[in-house]
Amino acid sequence: MASKASSSIQHVFFFLFLVVSSLSSLSAKSFPNNLTPRFPGRSSRSHRLQSPVNKYLYETHYFEQQLDHFSFSNLPTFRQRYLISTQHWLGPNRMGPIFFYCGNEGDIEWFADNTGFVWELAPRFGAMVVFPEHRYYGESFPYGSIEEAYKNATTLSYLTTEQALADFAILITDLKRNLSAEASPVVLFGGSYGGMLAAWMRLKYPHLAIGALASSAPVLQFEDIVPPETFYNIVSNGFRQESSSCFKTIKESWDVIESESEKNDGLLKLTKTFHMCQKLETVEDLFNWLESAYSYLAMVNYPYPSSFMTPLPGNPIKELCRRIDNNADGTTILERIYEGVNMYYNYTGEVDCFMLDDDPHGLDGWDWQACTEMVMPMSSSLDISMFPTYDYNYTSYQEYCSDSFNVKSRPTWITTEFGGHDFKTALKYFGTNIIFSNGLLDPWSGGSVLEDISESIVALVTEKGAHHLDLRPATDEDPDWLVEQRETEIKLIKGWLDSYNQEKKAHFSS
Repeated sequence: MASKASSSIQHVFFFLFLVVSSLSSLSAKSFPNNLTPRFPGRSSRSHRLQSPVNKYLYETHYFEQQLDHFSFSNLPTFRQRYLISTQHWLGPNRMGPIFFYCGNEGDIEWFADNTGFVWELAPRFGAMVVFPEHRYYGESFPYGSIEEAYKNATTLSYLTTEQALADFAILITDLKRNLSAEASPVVLFGGSYGGMLAAWMRLKYPHLAIGALASSAPVLQFEDIVPPETFYNIVSNGFRQESSSCFKTIKESWDVIESESEKNDGLLKLTKTFHMCQKLETVEDLFNWLESAYSYLAMVNYPYPSSFMTPLPGNPIKELCRRIDNNADGTTILERIYEGVNMYYNYTGEVDCFMLDDDPHGLDGWDWQACTEMVMPMSSSLDISMFPTYDYNYTSYQEYCSDSFNVKSRPTWITTEFGGHDFKTALKYFGTNIIFSNGLLDPWSGGSVLEDISESIVALVTEKGAHHLDLRPATDEDPDWLVEQRETEIKLIKGWLDSYNQEKKAHFSS
């Protein structure tokens, strides 16, 4: 039987994503109504992921959470899954720290497996490690099942960042109380959407955590704080810097695909050219599939081989462009494009055809989040972008969300709840102990904090870094700049813990 590769089209996060974030009004050509590109994690993958093989030792527990933390209604509770390891914990008497990862929009085991930095720090600091799962993802579904949880706007209404942060706050408080560890300091970690949650939690619950490492966290990707074309400009620049001819081929391919689709049996021919398992129903489906590959490649353009999203070689954009450029003689532009994206979706060569709409992880919750509060405007510029030109159109975006969920988006709620406008000035007055780490190859870096805000809210920026590369496990292939970045993060975290311990000791001795 032919093996198949699945690719859920559109979903962040975050980006990453191609879910439901920024619908567009398109110019001449009918480019798909892209929502925000999704973050890796709720991502499309070129193969159906197997259950993760645990690299790290932990126990799986469940905590009974309130469905609504902000009312006193008699609503059902739900079981929130969390992973915990006390293997290296110094214990409560020695105020052993708690390293708490803010769970993203997906299965928590997958995030735990890909966040080696936290596990590697635990023995160094004698820390407990906790990975809580985000509500409505993985196994942490209210109402008993994903079907009931995602049933309608009423059952989905408790899927918000505020509720998720409150889950984390309640879990931390309960764990510390049950372990007699009220004095143990908590350090927050998170990457991508999880990084956003880590930063926001530090600001919303400063009494519960002494600091946060927010990696690749686009906390400014809202309203008009950054230009809407930023994301796709960064993606495009990554390809242009690798190969101008590769960039040019991709930019020209959209018109060729559009033209081909308008011919008799054009969609059937495109189906065969791109080895789809089922006939393409619209050209937009193919556009989304290609856009997903290019965007994810920019996010995971790591300097060494990885399997974070799907098995890929080191510097995967270089490899994709090599395949496109080396097939220039005697091949059509569509054949060249296929050779390139086949590297992303089928680097191992194990699949024979690709599925477009198969989501093995049940990540549809991000569609809801993007339609309600996680509204990140996106557009594609004429000159810089290699994607079809389109402008952000909130009216079309809102129509999509109304049709899909019968909800009205609140595009200014995130900045009202967590800030964003004049972020630097605001945080100077009340924020402390946050690391915003970013690699400039990551298209989400354009929506993050790239300059120091104060002595304790710092930006660590690497020119060649990609999406939360610093949180990944250390390898022998790590470049010097990555090793140095992690050492700086460790030094800052150590400083937070040392200051906390000194204050506690002074308090106890007084």
